[in-house]
Amino acid sequence: EVRLVESGGGWVQPGGSLRLSCTASGFTFGNFDMSWVRQAPGKGSEWISNINEDGDRTRYADSAKGRFTISRDNAKSALYLELNSLKPEDTAVYYCATKELAWDGAKFYYRDYWGQGTQVTVSS
Repeated sequence: EVRLVESGGGWVQPGGSLRLSCTASGFTFGNFDMSWVRQAPGKGSEWISNINEDGDRTRYADSAKGRFTISRDNAKSALYLELNSLKPEDTAVYYCATKELAWDGAKFYYRDYWGQGTQVTVSS
């Protein structure tokens, strides 16, 4: 069973930093690209960043570029997101996520997996 468990969220003042972690189990972590997604109160989900299976290619949403850094440690089956220069609009529940290609008997599709999320609150 795929399991993703996030931690590291909390309350921080504007301009502060946090480091989020995600521990994975139930699958071969090093074979999967991983992502961070967030959902702010009353809003839809927003993709933040992803990293390839080897950790040598990363992508960021414009809202995260220059402030957030994604990384992974395949030996520990762990995914990280370093959050710097936090703003009130970064307040959200942050989820780590992955997907696998699956077959439903008629077609291929991507099955998504998300953790339970960790709350990040940025306010003064």
